[in-house]
Amino acid sequence: MQCEVCGRKIFGKPHQALIEGAELTVCNECLKHGKIIEEEPKPAKPKPTRGMKPISLPSAKTQKRETPPTTQKGPSELVDNFYVKIRHAREKMGLSHEALGKKINEKVSLLKKVETGKMLPDDMLATRLEHALKVKLLVPPSEDKIPKTKIAKPSTRELTLGDLIKLDKDKTEENS
Repeated sequence: MQCEVCGRKIFGKPHQALIEGAELTVCNECLKHGKIIEEEPKPAKPKPTRGMKPISLPSAKTQKRETPPTTQKGPSELVDNFYVKIRHAREKMGLSHEALGKKINEKVSLLKKVETGKMLPDDMLATRLEHALKVKLLVPPSEDKIPKTKIAKPSTRELTLGDLIKLDKDKTEENS
């Protein structure tokens, strides 16, 4: 077996350690870089009696992780001033950046960047923030509304910048 930190072969009993949030199998040397994870004593397996099979219990690894529900399918975009909504909702709930980070399993530095508007959250983070803070951050994409212009004759060519300027001048003359 090899150490997951230094890559050397582990002589003796390998150790489980928590190093920077990751659970790793490490050698004695690399054990000092993390925190030892106490191994739970395994319950003694009942000995099968004649004609009976032992019952296997589900392990902790087979349990499903709860994920926040996704309410929308397809593309979505962030609401305007999403960072203000996030900050107000967090403060209203009385959560610190650290508490919110633990609640949604995200780094505090990332949450601070999102909350100040320096960084846009991806859809997954926005969904987790919506779920934790009970706010609406993702909306369906809005259609860009292009004003319809009046053209005297139908044209087979596309509009040029000169055409647009002429249309704009005509529009301002009609309004005055």
